[in-house]
Amino acid sequence: MYKRVSKSFLIIFLFFLPVKAMCWGQLGHRIVAEIADSYLTAKTKAEIKKILGNESIAMASNWGDFIKSDTAFNYLETWHYIDFEKNLTYNQFKEVLRKDTGRVDDLYAAINFITKELKKKSLTQEKKRMYLKLLIHFVGDAHQPLHVGIHGTNGGNDIKVQWFGQASNLHRVWDSDLIEKQQLSYTEYAVYLTHTTAAQRKNWQAEPISKWLYDSYVLAQDLHNEITEVNPKLGYRYNYDHIKTLEQQMLKGGVHLAGLLNEIFGK
Repeated sequence: MYKRVSKSFLIIFLFFLPVKAMCWGQLGHRIVAEIADSYLTAKTKAEIKKILGNESIAMASNWGDFIKSDTAFNYLETWHYIDFEKNLTYNQFKEVLRKDTGRVDDLYAAINFITKELKKKSLTQEKKRMYLKLLIHFVGDAHQPLHVGIHGTNGGNDIKVQWFGQASNLHRVWDSDLIEKQQLSYTEYAVYLTHTTAAQRKNWQAEPISKWLYDSYVLAQDLHNEITEVNPKLGYRYNYDHIKTLEQQMLKGGVHLAGLLNEIFGK
């Protein structure tokens, strides 16, 4: 009897373990990519299909995180985020970005570098596939506020919180906890959010990457400043106060990603 119970428990444990281990941040990236897919031109979709085959951009969107387990890609670690000093104006922020070191060592440099690479006709199919998957992922990162943080804050990972009674941190709340609390699949969430006017899309897609990042930077500061106690208990009120902001960021991320992909592949 004991052996049967132990074996049953092990099977159940192994069944659920991959789901738990693989759920970190996936929904947000897939939602952004699924929204973008709605706004791609026919030519862009055809070019992307040549690169990804039958893999959708939503399913490709998390590859940038999956490869963190491979030490060969350790050099990509800093491409997922960018940090700044506090209280910069937009002009000051842009000045920091203009100080190009020539190295691809942060989120802004990574998006610009990959965009230029994907426009090259001579790029190999292997490189195209890798860079496209990374670009999809990094545009998503650019719209998660805690990926555009303040120096010394570790992107909110060090700010411990209680999320509906469970231990979490500020970064994780915005990476996955808030999104998963809504209990929607990525396709359901994308359908719910994908309602924009042509004028709205035109305005958003005219924004430079620096503006995407600055909007996230301003939000990140506000989110840090809100946490004024040790290990605060976040729950229904926090969800109510912030979910629309998060949804707007995902929607903008999808529209921005579509605009960038259409620029690269649709001409």
